[in-house]
Amino acid sequence: MELKILLLLKEKHPGYVSGEEISRLLGVSRTAVWKHMCRLKEKGYEIEAHSKIGYRLVNSPDKLYENELTGLMKGKIIGKSLICLESVGSTNELAKELAQSGAVEGTVVVAEEQTMGKGRRGRTWYSPAGRGLWFTVILRPPISPVDAAKLTLVTAVAVTKSIREMTGFPAGIKWPNDVLVSGRKAAGILTEMSAEIETVNHLVVGIGINFNLDPGAIPSEIAEIATSVTRAGEETVTRAALLAGILNNLDSLYQDFLSGSFPQILSAWREMSVTLNRQVKVESVGMSEEGIAIDIDEDGALLLQKKDGTIKKVLAGDVSLR
Repeated sequence: MELKILLLLKEKHPGYVSGEEISRLLGVSRTAVWKHMCRLKEKGYEIEAHSKIGYRLVNSPDKLYENELTGLMKGKIIGKSLICLESVGSTNELAKELAQSGAVEGTVVVAEEQTMGKGRRGRTWYSPAGRGLWFTVILRPPISPVDAAKLTLVTAVAVTKSIREMTGFPAGIKWPNDVLVSGRKAAGILTEMSAEIETVNHLVVGIGINFNLDPGAIPSEIAEIATSVTRAGEETVTRAALLAGILNNLDSLYQDFLSGSFPQILSAWREMSVTLNRQVKVESVGMSEEGIAIDIDEDGALLLQKKDGTIKKVLAGDVSLR
């Protein structure tokens, strides 16, 4: 009912809608309307009320409430089920539990903060309350485990495309899973899989996007390499709008992926890349290679041309741009 009332208020914005009209349209009493308005105010919605003309939405809180996201979601698969939390240890960990319990494909877990946010290779992800987008999508693609890494590339395209579209910032992808804005890391992707030998049971795709981080609060170990979307330029975008834009783009690209259009997505990835045609250093467990990143192959592996002209296929690792 609160969602229905909010949609009416937003539809009439910046005008008023009378309590009588809300009551008639939604089939509830005027008293019930008033009680729902009080609850919305408690959640941070600024609502003006005048006895003769009704209610007017003045301002919405910067919160990732389901009420704020539902009206923005356009996807057929991703976002049909939303789990919005104030705080969680890790959205990926909760999403894995939900996936194992049978959560539907496209379920999205989003939190205002993560107390134990996860990055690649066991790293932590700084996830302060209200300063980012910390969310995970559950997918159940009918693919082989060897193709699972492709979905990290699909997600990177969706994130980068959305940041470009909604902010105008020249975001770019650093292989394998980072999105840079103004040369610094603004977003990261962590894909985790449950699979059998030939079948993927489910994937959880975790996405962390820094948003309006306080530079003084950023941990010293990442202060020189991290940025946030709203500190990279002057454009204004809300967290809810950016999250919905990413999920809508991811939904569309995921359907393209399932229909066999990964080569086209790979072309988009190449266009957005800040890694290709650059001198890079790739480090992983027991491995360190340097060379020119000349391309990625059809599976998403990085092709590295070494000084002696040989081509090294790199499946995973941390890339430093030289």
